[in-house]
Amino acid sequence: MALTRFDPFRDMAVLHDRMNRLFGEGYAARDENAFSQWVPAVDIFQNEQKELVLKAELPDVARENVSVTVENNTLTLSGERKHDAEVKKDQYHRIERSFGAFSRSFALPATVDSSKIAAEFKNGVLTVRLPFREESKPRAINIDVA
Repeated sequence: MALTRFDPFRDMAVLHDRMNRLFGEGYAARDENAFSQWVPAVDIFQNEQKELVLKAELPDVARENVSVTVENNTLTLSGERKHDAEVKKDQYHRIERSFGAFSRSFALPATVDSSKIAAEFKNGVLTVRLPFREESKPRAINIDVA
């Protein structure tokens, strides 16, 4: 007889996954004209140069359709992924990718120097560099020996 380890959360995770598939695919199948909302995936990390780096995946989005703005200590990424006009709707067998406008906003910490923010768009990835203010960077303090 084999022993089975009891995991109370496994069944909950399976149920959650099934509900997502049920409502996600069911809604799209009923309304062929609607494109679901999409939100680009974003990673935020701190690099060795003491700056925050934000990377957003924007596949099939033209550079002209991407905007990066800073207002009131809020960084906003916005844009649009347009549907391929060359392919007619009756030619599709399945549509899983989402299209349309997107907008993501991030509150900037007070340690970021918003006047020095730089952005680069390369290979479908938007990279935004948010350098820290000089006064917020760690510095060494000399200790005098008496």
